[in-house]
Amino acid sequence: MKQSFGEYIRQLREENKMPLRKLAARLDIDQSTLSKIERNERKAVSSMIPILAETFGLDYKKLKVRFLSDNIVNYLSQEDFPIEVLKVAEQKIEYLIKQKA
Repeated sequence: MKQSFGEYIRQLREENKMPLRKLAARLDIDQSTLSKIERNERKAVSSMIPILAETFGLDYKKLKVRFLSDNIVNYLSQEDFPIEVLKVAEQKIEYLIKQKA
């Protein structure tokens, strides 16, 4: 899972021998936009997740996790102390989940 979300979309599309134009049409975006997403020049949006999951027969939850983790990595990789931030964030999430229970 080291590849970016855009690279993963390209891999799925190519493995399924789907032309760029066909997937772009399913996602209701321009071909050039999809091409930029696959090259990491633009970011995918969350509304694409259910369409991609259905198109390629993937588990929605796993695809959503992959998408969100890519966004987190992109954001934190530009910040100082990303690993420490993740560790503290994990503790806060666990705390919030316990509070809701």
